[in-house]
Amino acid sequence: MKTSTDRILTTHVGSLPRPADVVAVLFDRDRDELKDENAAAVTIANAVNAVVRRQAETGIDVVSDGEMNKISYATYVKERLTGFEGDSPRQPGQDLVDFPNLLKKLADTGATARYTRPCCTGDVAVKNLQPLETDLRNLRHAAATAGSVEAFMNAASPGVIALFQPNKHYATQEKYLGAVAEAMRTEYQTIVKAGVLLQVDAPDLAMGRHTMYRQKTTKEFLKLAELHVDVLNHALREIPADRIRLHVCWGNYAGPHHHDIPMELLLPAVLKVNAQGLLFEAANPRHEHEWTTFRDARIPEDKILIPGVLSSTTNYVEHPLLVAERLGRFADIVGRERVIAGTDCGFGTFAGFGPVDPDIAYMKFAAMVEGARIASRALWKKAPRRAGQPKKPGRKKPTRRKKK
Repeated sequence: MKTSTDRILTTHVGSLPRPADVVAVLFDRDRDELKDENAAAVTIANAVNAVVRRQAETGIDVVSDGEMNKISYATYVKERLTGFEGDSPRQPGQDLVDFPNLLKKLADTGATARYTRPCCTGDVAVKNLQPLETDLRNLRHAAATAGSVEAFMNAASPGVIALFQPNKHYATQEKYLGAVAEAMRTEYQTIVKAGVLLQVDAPDLAMGRHTMYRQKTTKEFLKLAELHVDVLNHALREIPADRIRLHVCWGNYAGPHHHDIPMELLLPAVLKVNAQGLLFEAANPRHEHEWTTFRDARIPEDKILIPGVLSSTTNYVEHPLLVAERLGRFADIVGRERVIAGTDCGFGTFAGFGPVDPDIAYMKFAAMVEGARIASRALWKKAPRRAGQPKKPGRKKPTRRKKK
């Protein structure tokens, strides 16, 4: 994994707005109505080339395929694994359940994606590696053509697959998670063997608190989060940590998020994941203040922090100076070489849906790139400070003697 050796690198969480022809392909495929797979493959490949080129032209260093070939970041697995079929009811976050008018408004305005979310109805195993191999071929070609610094590919964590595709087959949730992890291990290894960084998307470790495990106590949830981490690490056991990034989030939607579990409680479990890079929300108004959690925690020296310096649910374009300020906070904690600029979440979490206008998403990227330049100029002017090294004390004001 590239690090910020001479400047702050830039990246993002992965998903990007998909063109209309790509959205049509993905929904036709989801409904089993796709008539020409060869034409669809050309459409996807062209979209990957375009989206990688645009990232590179905007100044993004570590690029992705924008998840052009996936209808969503979790349900895509039904094409690649056995054991999934049908549909299941949506499970909105508890914060939206508390405000039914807002939930209805989001659904009526198209903010709730309409695609099938299958259930687990049989044994989970690898079914078809062809879609993954196609994605890797498209990404590698596009990144090489664009001259990108590095490329990464998203893959769902076992926990988030279980969150979106409820278990109706295995005797226990633990057995279900274990089966999914063993099946996904092949995808994780294939991505890394192709020379691409693996990014595991694991919102189950945060969003799962107010969705899948909303009826649990905080103590019970944290125990379950540890189980999710153990299962994930088992699937990652043969992959070097420096080839893995982990993304954690509380849900990429504009809701109140007042049920979000604090990062302070979650961080100990998250840091146990066998991943060098950690992407997390640090720009939106519910989680920006949690940079202090990282300041006050013991961050292992092999971890690279990739904080979100752009919100992914608002069309406000962050000022580059604000981006630089956010990056400076984390550079002061772990050192400038161990910080990469990122985003809170993706700008195209579900195909055809997203609160941020596609062109504005790239305008936000440009602001991040400029903010990283500003931060780099400031950080590389001063001598680097090793992580954990205390700051030099400020000069004390001289005390005046009292006249007798």
